[in-house]
Amino acid sequence: MRISQKIEYACRALAQLAKRRASGQLTRLDEIAQTEVVSANFLVQILADLRHAGLVVSHRGKDGGYELARDAKQIRLAEIVESIDPGMFDFIMSQEGQSGATVAKAWLTVAEKMRAELNQITLEDMALDPGAAMFYI
Repeated sequence: MRISQKIEYACRALAQLAKRRASGQLTRLDEIAQTEVVSANFLVQILADLRHAGLVVSHRGKDGGYELARDAKQIRLAEIVESIDPGMFDFIMSQEGQSGATVAKAWLTVAEKMRAELNQITLEDMALDPGAAMFYI
């Protein structure tokens, strides 16, 4: 399975915000970009999408930055994916031919199961230190 770079970077940026949430301080864009080795220009676009989806809050000014809009355990991976790629779970497939409907049903089942699994993983899970979390599918 191939996940877009934009979705990957969104997850990594949100994981950084989750890790820093306890400090109560805002996180600057350049801090996230440097820590996660992500282009700041690309990250601005990603954080704008996350802000529009209500996952992050941005504050302007000298002491401005970003923070999570709500607790990391309340943010699901499915929400993150949908905020970056709203059409990822849209299922459109031809049902033509003798096997079209059966094949389409199989892929719809896969898409539904994937969405269900993504709803089981929280941002808090992704923000844990490497090796601390185990995901079972």
